[in-house]
Amino acid sequence: MKHKDVRRHTTLAVATTATLALTLAACSSGGSTDTSSDGGGGGGGGEATEVTVWASVDQPVLDGLQEGSNNLTEGSNITIKWEKVENINQLIMTKLGAADAPDIALIPQPGVVADVVSRNGAFPLDDVVDKAALESSMVPGTLESGTVDGQLYGLLVSMNVKGLVFYNKPAWDAAGYGTPATIDELNALTEQIKADGNVPWCMGIESDTATGWPATDWFEVLISKYGGADQYNQWVSHDILFDSPLVREAAAEFETLAFTDGNVFGGRNAIAATNFGTAGNPMFDAAGPKCWMLQQGSFITGFFPEETKADLDTNVGLFGFPPATAGGDNPVVGGGDLAIMLNEDQATKDAMAILANGAIGEPAAPGSSFISPHKDFNMELYPNQVTKDVAQVAYDSTAFLFDGSDQMPGEVGAGTFWSDMTSWIAGSQDLDTTLTNIDSSWPN
Repeated sequence: MKHKDVRRHTTLAVATTATLALTLAACSSGGSTDTSSDGGGGGGGGEATEVTVWASVDQPVLDGLQEGSNNLTEGSNITIKWEKVENINQLIMTKLGAADAPDIALIPQPGVVADVVSRNGAFPLDDVVDKAALESSMVPGTLESGTVDGQLYGLLVSMNVKGLVFYNKPAWDAAGYGTPATIDELNALTEQIKADGNVPWCMGIESDTATGWPATDWFEVLISKYGGADQYNQWVSHDILFDSPLVREAAAEFETLAFTDGNVFGGRNAIAATNFGTAGNPMFDAAGPKCWMLQQGSFITGFFPEETKADLDTNVGLFGFPPATAGGDNPVVGGGDLAIMLNEDQATKDAMAILANGAIGEPAAPGSSFISPHKDFNMELYPNQVTKDVAQVAYDSTAFLFDGSDQMPGEVGAGTFWSDMTSWIAGSQDLDTTLTNIDSSWPN
């Protein structure tokens, strides 16, 4: 999609990188594959070296990254070969040190990156990439998400954003509603929508065997806004307990928004039974919105009704969940794919440096869900205004924080955090029991 336009935007980046690429070393070991029988070094006439990258990203994103790496390695002896694999978190653990392991893997969870590092399976990137340049170009917090014991091991290549509030744009504009600048203003907006005779919130946390995960996202967003990056990370590591003032403050706000009569479509009792993917559909009812706001991640637009998706820019508006105080700490919660280096030969190091170049994502942006973690990324390459707005929320944030439940031990993050929040929201369990149960489930 729009490949000619993309190539125009990548010309400068390719030219700059090609100068470096001409000097790339062609020797390799481990997973990198020598694809030439003759000897020689860099430039256009030596050994050709293939560096393998495994990822579980969507195929359109992978195809775009493949094209981007082809552009950036043009004129060099390195070829970066992208391969799509399933369940990479589990797969990579079985491949550590194996002859068929990739040179680089894109891992969607910082905890798995740390696990690989603890098994001596990954190599640090501090002297491989230009950290000073990346600190300037990337969203704050993205480098920290891949840092283990003070060293950079995971480089964020693509990102997604949570804590977004979606709405029916034509109805919203007609009603004259604005964008709240604080959580208090969001509460006032909720009351205003209700006073106008409407239901403010669409909400659903049902997801088959994963029921409850949307509730964990709500808490991650609220805890990040009230506690900022430092306290959020302390909570994720259980240095701050669930039964703590910070989490109780988040719970009180959630209660205000979700449990107050008239605030949620179907009422509190419907939240646990409503599927997360269809929870927002009433916003786009032909007769007018049956509920007016949906808090979700950037992926949720793929679940909207077909007629809504046919013209997202006309039908959908959004804003980032507001901070606790105007102009205060305003982190954004999200996820993404962290590139880790499983081979330390020169070709793999050069390939990792190419992955650090923001231009690698330019061919991916127009035709996929790709969002770059680089604040200076060419926003015009994103396929619609909705995606531009999603990216802008991240670029304007004070810190990028990885999804908390994904970083917690499995028995908590995908266990009691899901199930006990569901019980509390459904009204079958009080908050005290909920917080105590989750704390008690944390492994020693």
